[in-house]
Amino acid sequence: MGSVGASGGASGLALTALQTLNRAALLLTVLLKAGLAQSQMKALVPRGFWALPENVTVVEGAPAVLRCGVSAPGSTVQWAKDGLLLGPDPRIPGFPRYHLEGDPARGEFHLYIAACDLSDDAEYECQVGRSETGPELVAPTVILSVLVPPKVLQMSPEAGSSVTWVAGQEYEVSCVTGDAKPAPDITFLQSGQTISDISTDVNAGSQEKLFTTEATVRVVPQSSDNGQLLVCQGSSPALDTPLKVSITMNVLFPPGPPIIEWPGLDEGHVRAGQSLELPCVVQGGNPPATLQWLKNGQLMPTPWGTEHTQAVARSVLVMTVRPEDHGAWLSCEAYNSVSTGTQERRVKLQVTFPPSAVVILGSVSQAENKNITLCCISKSSRPRVLLRWWLGWRQLTPTEETVMEGLHGGHISMSNLTFLARREDNGLSLTCEAFSEAFTRETFKKSLTLSVKYPAQKLWIEGPLEGQRLRAGTRVRLVCLAVGGNPEPSLTWLKDSRTVTEPRPPQEPRRVQLGSVEKSGNTFSRELVLIAGPSDNRAKFTCKAGQLSSSTQLVVQFPPTNLTILANSSALRPGDVVNLTCVSVSSNPAVNLSWDKEGESLDGVPARPRSAPYKGFAAARSVLLQVSSRDHSHRLTCRAHSAELRETVSAVYHLNVLYRPESLGEQVLVVTAVEQGEALLPVSMSANPAPEAFNWTFCGYRLSPAGGPRHRILSGGALQLWNVTRADDGLYQLHCQNSEGTAEVFVRLDVHYAPIIRTLRDPTEVDVGGSVEIVCSVDANPILPGMFSWEKLGEEEEDQSLDDNMEDTSKGSIGYLKIHSANLAQAGAYQCIVDNGVAPPARGLVRLVVRFAPQVEHPTTVSKVAAAGDSTSSATLHCRARGVPNIIFTWTKNGVPLDLQDPRYTEHTYHQGGVHSSLLTIANVSAAQDYALFTCTATNPLGSDHINIQLVSISRPDPPSGVKVVSMTPHSVGLEWKPGFDGGLPQRFRVRYEDLGAPGYFYMDVLPPQATTFILTGLQPSTRYKIWLMASNALGDSGLADKGTHVSTPGLDQPSGEPGHQPPTEQPARPPGLPMLPMLFAVGSLLLLSNASCIGGFVWKWRQRQLAERISEKTEAGSEEDRVGNDYEDSQLSGDRDTQSSSVSKADVEPYYHSMRDWSPQLPPMLEEGPYPRGFTGPVDEGMPFAGPLYDEVGRLYAPSGTWGALYDEVQMGSYDHHWPERKDEDPRGIYDQVAGDLDHSEPDSLPFELRGHLV
Repeated sequence: MGSVGASGGASGLALTALQTLNRAALLLTVLLKAGLAQSQMKALVPRGFWALPENVTVVEGAPAVLRCGVSAPGSTVQWAKDGLLLGPDPRIPGFPRYHLEGDPARGEFHLYIAACDLSDDAEYECQVGRSETGPELVAPTVILSVLVPPKVLQMSPEAGSSVTWVAGQEYEVSCVTGDAKPAPDITFLQSGQTISDISTDVNAGSQEKLFTTEATVRVVPQSSDNGQLLVCQGSSPALDTPLKVSITMNVLFPPGPPIIEWPGLDEGHVRAGQSLELPCVVQGGNPPATLQWLKNGQLMPTPWGTEHTQAVARSVLVMTVRPEDHGAWLSCEAYNSVSTGTQERRVKLQVTFPPSAVVILGSVSQAENKNITLCCISKSSRPRVLLRWWLGWRQLTPTEETVMEGLHGGHISMSNLTFLARREDNGLSLTCEAFSEAFTRETFKKSLTLSVKYPAQKLWIEGPLEGQRLRAGTRVRLVCLAVGGNPEPSLTWLKDSRTVTEPRPPQEPRRVQLGSVEKSGNTFSRELVLIAGPSDNRAKFTCKAGQLSSSTQLVVQFPPTNLTILANSSALRPGDVVNLTCVSVSSNPAVNLSWDKEGESLDGVPARPRSAPYKGFAAARSVLLQVSSRDHSHRLTCRAHSAELRETVSAVYHLNVLYRPESLGEQVLVVTAVEQGEALLPVSMSANPAPEAFNWTFCGYRLSPAGGPRHRILSGGALQLWNVTRADDGLYQLHCQNSEGTAEVFVRLDVHYAPIIRTLRDPTEVDVGGSVEIVCSVDANPILPGMFSWEKLGEEEEDQSLDDNMEDTSKGSIGYLKIHSANLAQAGAYQCIVDNGVAPPARGLVRLVVRFAPQVEHPTTVSKVAAAGDSTSSATLHCRARGVPNIIFTWTKNGVPLDLQDPRYTEHTYHQGGVHSSLLTIANVSAAQDYALFTCTATNPLGSDHINIQLVSISRPDPPSGVKVVSMTPHSVGLEWKPGFDGGLPQRFRVRYEDLGAPGYFYMDVLPPQATTFILTGLQPSTRYKIWLMASNALGDSGLADKGTHVSTPGLDQPSGEPGHQPPTEQPARPPGLPMLPMLFAVGSLLLLSNASCIGGFVWKWRQRQLAERISEKTEAGSEEDRVGNDYEDSQLSGDRDTQSSSVSKADVEPYYHSMRDWSPQLPPMLEEGPYPRGFTGPVDEGMPFAGPLYDEVGRLYAPSGTWGALYDEVQMGSYDHHWPERKDEDPRGIYDQVAGDLDHSEPDSLPFELRGHLV
């Protein structure tokens, strides 16, 4: 590696020297050329320059200055470039980067070239033209050399990339520069060392005078170059620092040999069971080495890792050494992708392992004073082990020892032993021990317990004393004990020569508990615990241990083990005699017997006893008894009493008497049930045997014993019914039968059901003042007095009490409501309610219709309806009346019956109960024909009534009336009024008020516009005010309502009369002060007088235009029909009186009347200085609602033909300009052709399309 670096350094120095010589030769050539030129110029041109140009070398983009100083001022001087004259103009046209600089008066004509480029590389001459003061002069030719640095340097492989090479192989790298002048020099550096062997070619560039350099080098990478840079460096006189590009060399080379780091000094020596960890390390290698472990040539899966920073690969083999691993070869192999072969390191294992077990062959159980022969064998071990014998703490001498070859290169040791068995050695531990110097810390042995057999020495029983009396059920404990013996004696219990065991019947208590043999020192015992019973009386219990035995006997007292009653007959009938015998099988001591029947003592006769088991005593006693049907199931009890034991045992015998069915006294004869509920008809019958069948019949029909959809016969004979109906009411008969006879029972079922109204005349009619009776007939069970009640239903279905002239009575299933002197208020819906205690109560609805003559609704004396009389609009007259029976409407116009055959008239009649409506629609209303008084007459058989309706033109509204104060606070007053006729247009209201202590009026608009109540706020406490109310619509104001209302607000300390739920609005500020009011009045008066004519003209034209463009028909808003209780008919149709008249019922669509009350322009509150209406300048009388006749202005609107254009001339409205849209229609009717969509609803005072029409 050192020689290579030295040669590379020498080659680099040689190349640098060569480049220096080339540059020196080039510079010398340029200087010689320039010197020859200057020497020639000095010989040819005369003297006349004080400064001559010189050769200049600049880098591209830098400025250049060629100096030229002329001794003859005022001469014409110009420069020539490669023979091309640039002209004497200092700005040098055509060459924007060229100009002459210096002072011409001083003869300075220096050529300045900015941002030189390759085009400026040329020969230049400074020439002086002939002048009065001097001849022509030419300066020596100079050269401007422009150096162009290379812009790019390209490398193959691509610069900035990483190339992967294999160490020792040769690779070619090339580097090319961009255009430059002069040709750049290229050098290569490998890992910081210059490469000398470079092939360089200089080529012409993309332009004249430009060159490119291409260099090629052959590189042989080494492992030390891995991760290092290969740099291509381009240098040029035009560059301050060379251009550099590089690639990163990723050199692949094989890894070093593997190294196994064996733990410890003895390589390969291990112990069986040891956890062996063997690291294998490999240095170097790219890519890092792949490691693998092999055992005897077999691959062992082992993970491995690498440390890239240190180029180290490492793998740790972890294994647990086993004996079979002895002699195995462990190999670590390393290789990578460029390795020519696998490098390996091997280790041979030398395993030391102990014997896996020590085994003793032969029996260690023998009778005393006999020989025992045993053999001890150790499993294979390495190295071999020695064997020795121990009996307790005494070492025994073996009779023979042998060593054999074992598994895995180990050895097997064997030792034989024979010795005499003695009683004192019984229970000692006999041990075979294996030992070796290689296993000093471990012991391998096998131990057995020596068993020397010999018999027991003594046997006895511990328990109750002989002859002691034990009560049956007493817990008795017997213990058998024995001393000595090997093996341990097996103690056995016998009862009367039979071995005692523990019987475990699944359903009997545990009476015998036999313990196991227990040892305490040299003594053995076995316990027998039993619950003394009759079978233990006089029984012999024996304990045996081998040839030894011991016995004991128990005396047990017990009551009768079995008390039995015997009968001479099992089937008895009334009048039969039965003989019963009571027998006590066995007892100790003997017992006394007695009889009783249901607690009544009976006399018995002693009988001859039989022999008794368990060595006890037997007894017997008989009794005779005549039976009846009442004795069935009675109990006869036999009692056996022992005075010594103080215990009595009883036995019961139940009499079985056969008899036919008999009725009991508690039989239920009547059962009550509710309809749709359940009913149970009980049966109180007695019979033996049980009845074979229960047959129920109803109305002569037998009910199915298997049951049906609504009945079931229970096991006891009772009849169960469900979903009971009134048809199930009646007498039910039961036939009951068994093998001894039959019987009958009768049960009545009474079904209660809720009332149902059968008849209720609806509607019930009566004339006003007459009397009527409403009848309500029901079907119910039970029928109760006072179960009828009556209620009147209000409009909201609320129950109302009956009037004093109404009387409700009942008789049986019929209820009556009598009404005397009926009036209209009593008409409506009544409810008959019947409640007999069974839910739900019955409710029937009946309508009481009180017939009366028609009553037409009269809103005012003469109702008004406004419509535009332009023959294109329509009007609807609404006539509404009440009456029963139905009403017929007729219409007249100015007293003449109206011809409804005229297609312009259409009548629709509506009937809803006692409320009737007639709507007369007049199409194409004409002012000349239809502005008249229409009369609507309502007629029925009881009378008639009428109303007059005046059809008028659209006009200003009528003043509101009935203004009154409803509340008052120190700062507000609550007002209420009745609106007047709205003139056919939506109207709104305005309040005018004044402080009687100060001049001037205040105005405030009512919001919402259609409200008829308003709270006037912003008042002062303890102040007198006068308040007026006026209405207005699109045509103008109504004027003041009356003379005004005087109010005085209370003081702050006085109680307020204003409702609490209407808090006062924000209080407006009063005028700044009273002294300013006269001045304000004077200024206001002057302003009003000076603009009177302008404002008057504006108001007149504005109203004309508004009326001409906006007036249309107005339809009266109809109110919703109220609910009426005196409903004569829910739905009724009447025939058409003519082709234009019809009548519809409540089921049809109710008439809807369009109203303009929702159209409300905003009127802001204002303060005026005088009592003048807005826009009016003349004097006004407070007693007059308006200054002039209401219809005078409307009449003036009928202008002669040809004057319509002037009517719609635009009016300059100044600051109050509402921007009325221009109308220039030639036909005056054209103003009504506009569609509703063209209407600008943003204009506050504009009228909808349907309200436009002719003015009358």
